[in-house]
Amino acid sequence: MLSTIAIESLKRRKTTALLTLLSITISISLLLCVDIVRSQVKTSFTRTVSGVDLIVGAPSGQLNLLLSSVFNIGTPTKGIDYKSVASLKSNKQVSWLIPLSLGDTHRGFRVIGTTNRFFEHFKYGDKQALALTEGRVFEQPLSTVVGADVADSLGYTVGDKIIVSHGLGSVSFNNHDDHPFIISGILEKTGTPVDKAVYVTLQGLEKAHSGPKSAHTSRLRKKTAFLNGHSTNEHEHEHEHEEPTQDNYDSDAFTPESVSVVMLGLKNRAAALQLQYQINQSKKEPLMAILPGMALAELWQIMGNVEALLLGLSGLIVICALIGLATMLLATMRERYQEIAVLRTIGAGPFTLLLLIQLEAMLLTIVSAALSIALVAVLMSMFKPWLSSTYGLFLSSPLFSQSSVIIVLLILGCTYLVSLFPAIAAYKRGLHAGLNSN
Repeated sequence: MLSTIAIESLKRRKTTALLTLLSITISISLLLCVDIVRSQVKTSFTRTVSGVDLIVGAPSGQLNLLLSSVFNIGTPTKGIDYKSVASLKSNKQVSWLIPLSLGDTHRGFRVIGTTNRFFEHFKYGDKQALALTEGRVFEQPLSTVVGADVADSLGYTVGDKIIVSHGLGSVSFNNHDDHPFIISGILEKTGTPVDKAVYVTLQGLEKAHSGPKSAHTSRLRKKTAFLNGHSTNEHEHEHEHEEPTQDNYDSDAFTPESVSVVMLGLKNRAAALQLQYQINQSKKEPLMAILPGMALAELWQIMGNVEALLLGLSGLIVICALIGLATMLLATMRERYQEIAVLRTIGAGPFTLLLLIQLEAMLLTIVSAALSIALVAVLMSMFKPWLSSTYGLFLSSPLFSQSSVIIVLLILGCTYLVSLFPAIAAYKRGLHAGLNSN
């Protein structure tokens, strides 16, 4: 009976009620979106790299090693000898290994020397593999695969040539012009630092760094061939067959003197802590192994204050909307004097009037909460592909966590408290109407 009266009362004031309903719905939707994005961003951030069990480099601090190897930020650590890499590769617990060589750039984008194993084993998000929009992975020593942002901003396509520069500055005076790299593939957009990187072969990177020496060696080789009675063309033709071709090129066959970082995948992830301890205690060469998940969680703690600020601002918006609800109920109280008098005449007591006003407020908030949940669910499902490709925000089920339920319950509790002000006003008006009738 009381619910029917509350619904009919709201229908008579449908314009004001609908505007209030819209205001509360938008506020709750905003708060739920912030809560979902907050939790999903944390999850996506900790999954910037997934499937990698250990990252090994020279001792430089956990965050510095993580930032330089995963986020391409900061100064890379000094190199580790490839003998140590070979030792790790032969470890029975290691399933696969990705070497990374850092320290070069191309027009402001980081250049990373690696092998085809990077494209095979590196994962991001919910263990999603890297994919190419066009082209192929490394096909010859001077091949390069570029990230989606690099290709978009610089207008690159497969077959274009690029020049690598030494150093990490956006402008470099030490360009490796003697060894241009040919783009063999372009990666799909991932929303991670992979999009802003240029990947080249370790062999090609070493060739680029030893450009002047190789040119001098070539001249000596030609001179020696001439003195020995061989023609230059014959000598060059003989060495052409020594270069790997597109069909037989194996990027893992080349062994550089050193690399900057090594990513490891283990046969049994439970052995990660044990192997980490063994690597950190290595006496042959000082090494440092970190668990990417733990390092990312530590980094998030530094950045996590922003999420609390966003949640707090959204909470203030909801409180403002609920205050608007109370204001609406108070403003319409004068219009409802006749309604209150009629209710008192048919036997409704002051406490019944108090419950009626609170019930109206609760009905508006409950309907707003239901609409908000439906609206947020639809919006998140619509923008899920765009969020993952543009911002690297990978939405996982369920969208609404325990914190979302707590938020809705808190809003209902706040509605009850806020509605006390107009409800008490109705209660007093009911008492006054009762005394006048007597």
